[in-house]
Amino acid sequence: MDLNNKKQLNSGIGQPLAKSLYNELAFAELQGWLYKTRKKPGFINKLTKSTQEGINSLIPEKVHQVITYAIEKMVKGVLFGTIYITPSPLYAMTLEERENKVRKIIKIYQNTASAEGAITGAGGILFGLADFPAFLTIKMKMLFEIAAAYGHDVKQFEERLYLLYIFKLTFSSQETRNQTLSLLENWQDYISKLPLEVSDFDWRDFQLEYRDYLDLVKLAQLVPIIGAGVGAVANYQLANKLGINAMQCYRLRHFDWEI
Repeated sequence: MDLNNKKQLNSGIGQPLAKSLYNELAFAELQGWLYKTRKKPGFINKLTKSTQEGINSLIPEKVHQVITYAIEKMVKGVLFGTIYITPSPLYAMTLEERENKVRKIIKIYQNTASAEGAITGAGGILFGLADFPAFLTIKMKMLFEIAAAYGHDVKQFEERLYLLYIFKLTFSSQETRNQTLSLLENWQDYISKLPLEVSDFDWRDFQLEYRDYLDLVKLAQLVPIIGAGVGAVANYQLANKLGINAMQCYRLRHFDWEI
């Protein structure tokens, strides 16, 4: 379908998108991202999953409990709580203006996450445990600000739920990533079938996917001395990946594009 026939949903007005080179480029980038993100689980992916399961068996149960507790509280806080200051949605802006702001948001939180990872990584396993809830908070606050920059009110339950699915898309196995992407592509369909009060979000599956994804990436952060460098680099890259995925997911809604 031609880009000029797409409707802008996130402005709250629903007027046709203005023809612009930036919109054309953003739409093309979205197509490329979808193609790259959607793929069958390969040998490396399956091998990584197997390796993660082996690593899980070596990590002390107390570490698992701390991580699980932090993720559970984060998920429930995002869905039902007010642990994050909710920024006001921005209206009457072009896509280019929104995304210029979003890129600045991502850069700020990348640097914050990197500094946090270096500090906690320098302290070895004890400080490393503190990294998980701290890094979770940084990433979710970044998503809240990105959502507002695209004109979405994160005080609404469905908008908070959307953030969690962006998070799940970023930090999960390829199989789960494919399932989550399909849901996000048909978001309006999905939320139209939600009950008025949703309390059954599968946070257990969510946290297991997230924990398994990060085990290989951040395990070395728990090692004294080298943990500082690992934590700084890992947090910087992971924050960037989450930010880029969030941009593409909100482009999906901006263009109201269905595959």
